[in-house]
Amino acid sequence: MLGIHDYGLFLASAILLNIAPGQDTLYILGRSIGQGRRIGVYSALGVSAGTLVHTVAAALGLSAIVAASATAFLVVKLAGAAYLVWLGVRALMAPALVMPAPASSAGAGKAFRQGLLSNVLNPKVALFFLAFLPQFVAVGSTAKTSAFFILGLTFVTTGTIWVLVLAAAAARVRGVLTERPRVQAWISRAMGSLFVFLGLRLAVSER
Repeated sequence: MLGIHDYGLFLASAILLNIAPGQDTLYILGRSIGQGRRIGVYSALGVSAGTLVHTVAAALGLSAIVAASATAFLVVKLAGAAYLVWLGVRALMAPALVMPAPASSAGAGKAFRQGLLSNVLNPKVALFFLAFLPQFVAVGSTAKTSAFFILGLTFVTTGTIWVLVLAAAAARVRGVLTERPRVQAWISRAMGSLFVFLGLRLAVSER
């Protein structure tokens, strides 16, 4: 269909790649443990939305610009790194609460947008889609764009299921930890340090 081949292999690969620890996994764990299940879930959904953006970009050929241009790659990489460091510094400077505050709808929306940006501003995701998806589309296919969309949506769907499970599980850990009042300040600092680490790692990463 649409020139897609070895779909079963693609599905198995997508599942394994999604559950492999990476920047998105660490980001969602930090959000869920640091700020609770609701924020973790919306952060996870934001990350999935970012992956969908990369799917559309790959299908339309926009990601090829990042792959071909060293300058474009560097700009996107540094923007993503700066954003993650900024999130980390904010978490480190925020006053710790004695008890977890319920997430407002505005806070959930903000978590979604931050998850979206953290994923979209990672050029390695764009390069991954360009390298991975074409392997499962026949060279002679006349519907490559549609094939990219179907494969990308499969990847996004399996990934969304995983990150939602991850967010819920991590939030349960937070529930246990926050029973001890002093632990919450440590959680906030650990989350901030994690984001700073992710940003710096992205900044020094190679293509």
